[in-house]
Amino acid sequence: MTSHARKLRAALLPLVLVCMGAGCAVGPNYHRPSTDTPSSYRGLTPEEAAKNDSASLADQKWWEVFQDKELQELIRTALQKNYDARIAAARVLEARAQLGITRADQFPSLSGGGNITSVRDAADGPIPPFELTQGQVNVSAAWNLDFWGRYRRATEEARANLLSSEWARQEVIATLVANVASGYFQLRELDLELEISRNTLASRNESLELTRQLTEHGLDTMLDQRQAEELVHTAGAQVPDFERQIEQQENSLSILLGNNPGAIPRGLPLTEQPHSPEVPAGLPASLLERRPDVREAEENLIAANAQIGVARAAYFPQISLTGEGGYQSSALKNLFTDPSGIWDLSSTLTQPIFEGGRLKNGVRLAQAQKQEMLLTYQKTIQGAFRDVSDALIAYRKDREFRIQEEQLTASAQDAAQLSETRFRAGVTDYLEVLTNETNYFSDQLTLAQAQLNELQALVQLYQALGGGWEQ
Repeated sequence: MTSHARKLRAALLPLVLVCMGAGCAVGPNYHRPSTDTPSSYRGLTPEEAAKNDSASLADQKWWEVFQDKELQELIRTALQKNYDARIAAARVLEARAQLGITRADQFPSLSGGGNITSVRDAADGPIPPFELTQGQVNVSAAWNLDFWGRYRRATEEARANLLSSEWARQEVIATLVANVASGYFQLRELDLELEISRNTLASRNESLELTRQLTEHGLDTMLDQRQAEELVHTAGAQVPDFERQIEQQENSLSILLGNNPGAIPRGLPLTEQPHSPEVPAGLPASLLERRPDVREAEENLIAANAQIGVARAAYFPQISLTGEGGYQSSALKNLFTDPSGIWDLSSTLTQPIFEGGRLKNGVRLAQAQKQEMLLTYQKTIQGAFRDVSDALIAYRKDREFRIQEEQLTASAQDAAQLSETRFRAGVTDYLEVLTNETNYFSDQLTLAQAQLNELQALVQLYQALGGGWEQ
């Protein structure tokens, strides 16, 4: 190696070592912004708020919350085959590959090559024929030094984007689990309403037959018979409507499962679905770590923060090192001997001088995007607290409503039975039976809806607290 090469290597080596180390990276380092976190959730009773328990419903796995075996199997199928979940997984792979591409800019690029050229000229005249064979082998390297941290900030941004896509996938999974559970409960509620309608229709057909016999013997009027027919047709009209809703709900669930429309297997009836009357909410501060959408929003903020460093690094000189070495010889047998060696080293420094405001506005754009992501992050947190509060209120009030509706339905059933007895005894007309039977049928359907609402509120609360994505 010549003295000139040694001097060049000695001059560049300290700079290279600095750039290979931590170096300097322009732009702000990320710090999690402060948030206005309440001490307890609105929607808790004073007793629940006083407990301040760190345990949360969201700490349970989804199969511990939804214990119906058929429902669990449906959720497993959805997690494997649902297209939204598979698309989210593909996006994670895209982000991981993009991180690898971006990170590669921090390292030197190496390439090698070689060629052999053989020329033979059978010349005529005074020029004698000749044959020439020439060989060359070379390796080249190039390195854009990351002295100002431009590529490290870009890698930081790509890594945050990868984590954001990971949390977006977890959000898709949590939403999918909640949607399958909610859809299944809706299906079982429709099954219950259909059962109520069919049982009511059968009972009213029996009453209609009795009324016809009484009318034929002159013990009842035609008005009584027509009113009995009205009760039959009212219940009968509900049956095909519920059958329509059931098939459409099965189709909706089938799509969530990644299947074509088809039948859905059933497990426990709606009234036997296990759920606790009270569920722990946990500490509000833990919601920031557990909700996938909050974590996704924070990773987007981290990525936007890193982009500021990328934009600011464009102000500073870009330093590039290139080198090439190898062997070249017209005699192949001497190709790898010392006299055949060749090498070339060079460095380039490029400093922006005038960009027409491009660099300045690039920084402004990155700062504005960070501000947008910050506001989005804070908005997401606020929305998360509202989701939990709404779900807590809904679960408690829906349970109270269901209890009252059970008592109302029991009273309506008793009133319907008493009016039927009074009618058969000739104490009252059929209008009283019509009114009480109609009320009882309506209350039965309302009770089924109340039971569904309570379970739907449980699903909503579980998702709002950040549960469902952990497998």
